[in-house]
Amino acid sequence: MSAKTAAKPNKAPSKEPSALSKIYLFAYNAVQVGGWSYILYQLVNYYVLQGPQFRAQITLWDYTRVAVIIFQNAAFVEILNAVFGLVKSNPVVTTFQVFSRMMVVVGVVMATPTGKVSPGLPIALFAWAITEIIRYGFYALNIIKVVPKFVVFLRYTTFIALYPIGVTGELLCFWWAQRYAKEHSVWSIEMPNKWNATFSYFTLLWIIMLAYIPIFPQLYMHMFTLRRKILGGDAKKKAN
Repeated sequence: MSAKTAAKPNKAPSKEPSALSKIYLFAYNAVQVGGWSYILYQLVNYYVLQGPQFRAQITLWDYTRVAVIIFQNAAFVEILNAVFGLVKSNPVVTTFQVFSRMMVVVGVVMATPTGKVSPGLPIALFAWAITEIIRYGFYALNIIKVVPKFVVFLRYTTFIALYPIGVTGELLCFWWAQRYAKEHSVWSIEMPNKWNATFSYFTLLWIIMLAYIPIFPQLYMHMFTLRRKILGGDAKKKAN
């Protein structure tokens, strides 16, 4: 064997998750499918199956909050999964996606009375629920190597409409919250104080809203890149 040939070692195959890791990941994704399916049912029940009298007695947030808080905040686990290499997701992208949603739930809807009644809440929950049912379902089936083609298609197609719809709902929630924050100075620290520091919740909300401008297009285009790679690549192979 020549020195030139020896200088080109074969690439090590990607390490497969252990059986225990697969069981954990499958269980996590399956539970999330169930949780978001329940939230979608709650949305349909609230707006379609129930009448005006029911909606007059309870707000959408009061009706869905327990499930939303549990299953949306449980997504924090996905950051840890990415950091520790249990999944191939980019930790930075995953962190932004998870924390943007958690900020809407914890830092906007739970933090302000106006966020709870924002018209953006049902829009965001609708987009989130359908997206997550498909996404977690895809992940769960992929772990056991049984992914129907229509699930792959849905995973890399429905985002085209659902992603902008979800972001619109999120920004509407921020908009309703920032008005309340400006008028009441909630969750803010003003000078003078013993820490000799200041913090404006109102400003934070605006910083996050403005951050959507450069970040959302990048994430959206990234999904189109994945779509071309997964669906476009398959189409080319079949054509050859």
